[in-house]
Amino acid sequence: MDYANRLPRGRTYVRNGSVVHLDIRSGEIEATVSGSELYQVKISIAPAAKAKWKRLCHECSGAIGSLVELLRGRFSDHVMGIITRKETGLFPAPAEIELKCSCPDWATMCKHVAAVLYGVGSRLDESPELLFALRSVNHEELITQAATATDLAGKTEAAGPELAESEIGAVFGIELDPQTATTALAPAAPAPAKARRKASKPAPRKRRTKARRKANR
Repeated sequence: MDYANRLPRGRTYVRNGSVVHLDIRSGEIEATVSGSELYQVKISIAPAAKAKWKRLCHECSGAIGSLVELLRGRFSDHVMGIITRKETGLFPAPAEIELKCSCPDWATMCKHVAAVLYGVGSRLDESPELLFALRSVNHEELITQAATATDLAGKTEAAGPELAESEIGAVFGIELDPQTATTALAPAAPAPAKARRKASKPAPRKRRTKARRKANR
């Protein structure tokens, strides 16, 4: 009965812009809601159990295709299905949530708290990674796990078979002459060294003229 009365009023508050401040950080939500006066709302979220988070990372890493999405800062349907799964997912149980408001309402969830929770839901639709912050876990560990799984899947005991010469043209979409292909694939033979270099002839000696011979005498 408490929720049935206060949840609709909380929706009205958030639609009217009465949630004037909303801060979501690790394990904690702080907000200011405008009513008959400004009320302070504080919601504490318990950290996710380490064993639970480890299991979730392991499950998410099973989908190798999700790694590309994670690297782009997105979460695939497969990952979100695991993360948001009831009871075994990342959403906190009621016992892991503590609600406080400065208003005089005696209900555990007053209309101000309800408005804040609706605001948090809207933020999660825009930025799903905030759920990881609320549960005090690092969503980048999902990328590490997926990358590790991808690396292990890509390793084999031996390299794959080499392409035959007849398949090279099909791979690149061109026609190769068999002789040309063989020549192109074979290593270039070293150029033959010259067996012997021709000896350079000595420069001819200049003859003395008769005038110079007489002068020397």
